[in-house]
This record gives sequence, C-alpha cells and structure tokens, in this order.
Amino acid sequence: MLFGLLFSSPQMFLIIVLAIIFALTIHEFSHALAATALGDNTAKYSGRLSLNPMVHLDLWGTLMLLLAGFGWGRPVPINPYNMRWRRYGEAAVALAGPISNLLSVVLFVLIIKIFVPGLSPDSLLTIFLGQLLLVNLVLGVFNLIPIPPLDGSKVLFSFLPASWDDFKTKLTINGLWILIGLVILGDLTGFDVFGSIIDFFINIVGRFLS
Repeated sequence: MLFGLLFSSPQMFLIIVLAIIFALTIHEFSHALAATALGDNTAKYSGRLSLNPMVHLDLWGTLMLLLAGFGWGRPVPINPYNMRWRRYGEAAVALAGPISNLLSVVLFVLIIKIFVPGLSPDSLLTIFLGQLLLVNLVLGVFNLIPIPPLDGSKVLFSFLPASWDDFKTKLTINGLWILIGLVILGDLTGFDVFGSIIDFFINIVGRFLS
C-alpha cells in the first residue's frame, strides 16, 4: 500500500506523490486541450485548461492512487455538441488523457536510456525518473479500461448505439463500485486483474530499458 510509505519511507512517498501529481496534471490538461482544439471551450471557461495541479485532482481518484496504486483525476467538463465530429470528438478527448501519459512514458524511457547510465541507481534523480515513468504507465493503461469513470468507458460509449443507453446509464452509476469490487476481489483471491494488465505493459517497457 502506497500510503504505508508515508511512515516507512517518507522520502519515497514524496517522490511518488510528486510523480502522481505530474501524471494527473498532464492527463487532465490533455483532455481540456483536446476538447478546446475540437471547438469546445467548456473546459477552458471552467479553468481546466491549466497546468495547475489543484484544479485537476479528484478526491476518490487520488485516494485510489494512494491506497491501491491506480486512480484518476477530476473529470474535465465538456460539451460534445460544441465539438467537431461530436460523438467521436468525445472519444478523441477521452483518449487524449491516456495517450498523453503513454507519450510521457516514451519520453522518460528516452531520458533514462540517455542520462541514467551515468548516474547512480540510488540517486534521487534516477528514482524520480523511474517513478515518473511508472506512474504515467499505470495511469495511462489503467484509464483505458472501459469501466466508468475511466476514459476507456467514454471511448466505448461513443461507439455504442442508442439502444445501449440503458446499459451505459447502469454502468456509469455502478462503475466505481465495480472497480472497488475488483480490487477487493483481487485481495481476497490473489488474482489482481488490474495488476496483471499493468504488469504486462511494465514488462514491455522493462525490455526497452534493459
């Protein structure tokens, strides 16, 4: 549990929290930027087209990151009817967040490959870069899962016909509880669904760094 590091390793806890704040800020800012680029100024007028972390942090999403190792930021307000492409514009905005995190992963992989070999593996910079890479990878991959309130659900919903509206409503209402239930189920059974998905991508990134 990440929160336990506050007492066992405060320095590491601070490094991870800073990495989380960076990743969440980039993620939510990218949603706002994509919506604005597609013609919807709702996020801009709501103050979300900003790199100020405080406007993007979500209570439950941040707690999930601290307690379970994954989470989300405060949803960016958008109006698909103001966008070019409308329905598919909403999917593009939803994808902008995870894609920004995955692009950050590529950036930090390159930085680590170029600069870290000359640094001590125990240096704060090396550890911080590693956590920036890891947190962005977790946030990007996790948010592609199609369960509300995650971005993957918005992409899925954009392509479902109107006849599925009842399903979308029910999933939106119960999505958070489904996520929490899967986390608890993983703890009870030892099979961590989300951890298995994320570990798969961590192994891929690890091959590039080795």
